[in-house]
Amino acid sequence: MTELGSVAWPPAPIRTDRLVLRESEARDRATFIELSASPEVRTYLGGPRPRAELEHAVPEVPGRRPGVFVIDLDGAMIGAVTLARRDAQRPGHVRPEAEEVELSYTFLPGAWGCGYATEACAAALGWFADALPSEPVVLCTQTANDRSMRLAEKLGFTEVERFEEWGAEQWFGVWSSVTPSG
Repeated sequence: MTELGSVAWPPAPIRTDRLVLRESEARDRATFIELSASPEVRTYLGGPRPRAELEHAVPEVPGRRPGVFVIDLDGAMIGAVTLARRDAQRPGHVRPEAEEVELSYTFLPGAWGCGYATEACAAALGWFADALPSEPVVLCTQTANDRSMRLAEKLGFTEVERFEEWGAEQWFGVWSSVTPSG
């Protein structure tokens, strides 16, 4: 497995007070398409993709790869959290060799403002810290994305730098289970 090193995948489902983080299933396909087609969800992610294109391109069981957690609330997918290697060619790194693990997430608008992103991301980070305790995790978001900026702070990410990418100012931070942040 290349994305997360020697970590066995998929892990057993992770349960929080309200959520289950689990591997993708065929029943999640419609939600994956909605996340990519939604103008609200994709505001800071390059805009929505055409639904017809997604219907053709999204596999029967989407997101079934190491590091992708479906966020399940009461038996239904409300979002996804991903831990994957950041492309070494992109700006923003905390290691000379680059390719740090990056946390990313998308949630359906109906799930916003309920604390689900904080709960799910904290659970994924906890799992990651147990699986690869010496690995830092990075997060990159547009500074204009107030919700993601607040989430990064709640999760304990520390700002490393800001840079311009995709025509917008980006905030880049790091989280480490080894060195307490902030």
